[in-house]
Amino acid sequence: MTVPSSVHLPVMLSEVLEGILPQPGGVIVDGTLGGGGHTRALAERVGSSGRIIALDRDPSAIEAAVNHLPNPPVQPQQGNFCDLPEVLAETGIDLVDGILLDLGLSSDQLADMDRGFSFSATGPLDLRFDTTRGKPAWRLLERMSAEHLADLIYQFGEERFSRRIARAIVERRQVDPIETAAALADLVRRCVPRSRHDRIDPATRTFQALRIAVNDELKSLEIALRRLPDCLRPGGRLAVISFHSLEDRQVKEAFRDDPRLKALSRKPLTPSDVETAENPRSRSAKLRVAVRN
Repeated sequence: MTVPSSVHLPVMLSEVLEGILPQPGGVIVDGTLGGGGHTRALAERVGSSGRIIALDRDPSAIEAAVNHLPNPPVQPQQGNFCDLPEVLAETGIDLVDGILLDLGLSSDQLADMDRGFSFSATGPLDLRFDTTRGKPAWRLLERMSAEHLADLIYQFGEERFSRRIARAIVERRQVDPIETAAALADLVRRCVPRSRHDRIDPATRTFQALRIAVNDELKSLEIALRRLPDCLRPGGRLAVISFHSLEDRQVKEAFRDDPRLKALSRKPLTPSDVETAENPRSRSAKLRVAVRN
């Protein structure tokens, strides 16, 4: 099977390269391979004498990387970035020079109509990065009580109309189960008031909440922030791009409170006006970088 090249645009690429400072012969981990844009740029900097360990939970991202990214130095491997110590042990690497985590959803995943990441997808509402593990989002909507659904949507999506949405889901599933992204997006839009000044789709926060839940994303990030500093050599750098306040809060607190790390700036870097005009999906990105003491 021919794997298509990526349609994903890497977010804040120049800022990431300036933050991690990859050098020829260096060893860098891209913990969220995605469409491979960051990976390719890092590979160009470290050269054939370096190594890029490229991880992703999504098997399709790994398959695409094998076909389209240079090896050496890129070594794609399916896995969760919170398991990096075990991955490095398996590959015989002690410490690395830099680690990048881009926590956003890739354009390739949004373009896959069979995964449910796009609001217009008519395939199953799955939302899992790795479809061989865990339960798809439509199963949560099928089984959870209105109270638990509301709590989930409020906690992970910061959606103030969570109870209204949860009640509508439970009422709808009694006569017609919600099994596609398009069906869920349509229901949520009818529950959430929208002004003409809103820049995001009313369904965004609900989809975010379900995606975080089915992939256990915040727990993975919590574990990673605890474990990854020990994978860095002294002077090595950890860069994290987050896309919502829940993630950024975790990163900010870890960089502030972990004695192994020193944040390079008090406030996160954000995309330029030029980048957000060219790639609107980058507008909520925040980049924080810390150096290993």
